Amino acid sequence: MLLCAGACADPAPEPLSVVAVTFNTGSSGVGSIDPQENGGYGPAQAALTDAHYGNGLAWRVAVEDTRRFFAEIAPDIVAFQEIFYSGECPMIPEEARVGFVCETWQPGDPTVAQIVLGSDYQIACQLDKPDKCLAVRRAFGSFRGCDSALCLDGLEGAQVESCGGGSRIGRGLIELAERPGEWIIVVNAHGSSGLTASDAECRTRQFAQIFEDLGQGDAQPAANGARNLILGDFNTDPYRLMGGDSSADYLLRHVGPGRRFRFHTEAGLDAIPSYGGLLNIDHVMSDVFEGGCWVAGITEAKPVVTGLRFFDHRPAVCALTEV
Repeated sequence: MLLCAGACADPAPEPLSVVAVTFNTGSSGVGSIDPQENGGYGPAQAALTDAHYGNGLAWRVAVEDTRRFFAEIAPDIVAFQEIFYSGECPMIPEEARVGFVCETWQPGDPTVAQIVLGSDYQIACQLDKPDKCLAVRRAFGSFRGCDSALCLDGLEGAQVESCGGGSRIGRGLIELAERPGEWIIVVNAHGSSGLTASDAECRTRQFAQIFEDLGQGDAQPAANGARNLILGDFNTDPYRLMGGDSSADYLLRHVGPGRRFRFHTEAGLDAIPSYGGLLNIDHVMSDVFEGGCWVAGITEAKPVVTGLRFFDHRPAVCALTEV
């Protein structure tokens, strides 16, 4: 029997645990592969994906494989980059629809993000960027300000002038389902691509929205909560490109040993490259969590997304616990 001198204090809550995934679902060329050996997806289909689908996930066989992958791992939070938005189907020529989601799409149908995750998730996308979205499992939480299954422009963000349209950094405030009044801030990042100094400068200004000022008029960074989870495709390898890429140098001033934020995905000169066999550009980082990650198609004994030659990124899956 527990005896208390005076009032008994409530027990401390269990540390928050979360399974988070970042996945750039973009595709690349497939060379001269026979489409009959690759789920019907060959050079002609890759050309259509490039011309009409933004090289995003839209091939139906790959969509179904991705749905099975997510059903198996059941993450709490997902960050997508370059996922095709089905609302663009009316603009796709009829001859470019065979085998793609637009072949059967009708107004009101779920988007690709909704198809691969299912109705157990709520999805919010970045300002003017419906191909960059965060998703949260409803049993884990819900987005503040989003009252439907899909909220386009549902993430806070701002365009960086002269660095493309829309927001490349999106902030979602997720209220925890089993802890009303408690929140986690999740930031989806998709840095501008490119190898020039101006490309790196754009990424640096975008990353500054995460750590300095999101551009909402309150001089607050995107990661401004008591719990901050940052994930996405940063389009730079902070260790392999440091000294030659200002955006890599900027990240290392804010993330890493001795910094407030830490990498959960592998980062370093000895990290197994997860992009193109050369670089690690897809990352998960936080300030209050610890844990490990695995990468589909690289980490042994873990599920792959698909057997098709399609994706040019590999999703990182991280099991994290608050410390």
